[in-house]
Amino acid sequence: MADPSPLDDVRRAYDAVAEDYAELLRDELGGKPLDRALLGAFAERVAATGDVRVIDAGCGPGRIAGHLRRLGLDVSGVDLSPGMVAIARRTYPDVDFAVGSLGALETGDASSGGVLAWYSIIHTETDGLAAVFEEFARVVVPGGWVLLAFQIGGERVRLVRPYGHDVELDAIRHDVDVVESALGAAGFTVESRTVREPAPPERVRQAYVFAQRAW
Repeated sequence: MADPSPLDDVRRAYDAVAEDYAELLRDELGGKPLDRALLGAFAERVAATGDVRVIDAGCGPGRIAGHLRRLGLDVSGVDLSPGMVAIARRTYPDVDFAVGSLGALETGDASSGGVLAWYSIIHTETDGLAAVFEEFARVVVPGGWVLLAFQIGGERVRLVRPYGHDVELDAIRHDVDVVESALGAAGFTVESRTVREPAPPERVRQAYVFAQRAW
């Protein structure tokens, strides 16, 4: 029998915490005006491409996908965890959600105006970023957009009993320059980066990067 992959561990962990995770973050955007502004800017940029189809890659329980839907985008969500996808489907029945991974999106080439990865590269190794971003480039139309949100760092952090459940998994904090370099290698041009200080209970700075696929 093959050894379980790190993604298997991530899937099991998020299946275990899915209900509590969804409840804890259900109204999170209400208290984050910067996040709402950046998501609004993403929606405007995508709409300007003429293709309002968007993939929320690593959608979790679907709260950001639901927000993008309200902003007028034709959004679909993908997540590794069947438990998270089940909650997303139940909560946002007008959005299409599927189980899948960031590096193997089950959609056609140039089939979306944008891809959102909202804190979902947290379980992607640094040397795996380029492959994930190449997959994003495959599915985004020329001139389409990617918006990334992630914790800043350069280290691996072991999460023990997240959300009060008896599971453990690794989280990876990424250096902004490294992320932008990987985007460039995948065919994106970085348009902007926004860095903010941590807001309790956060412990590290947070980054938001807009990048556009080359025409």
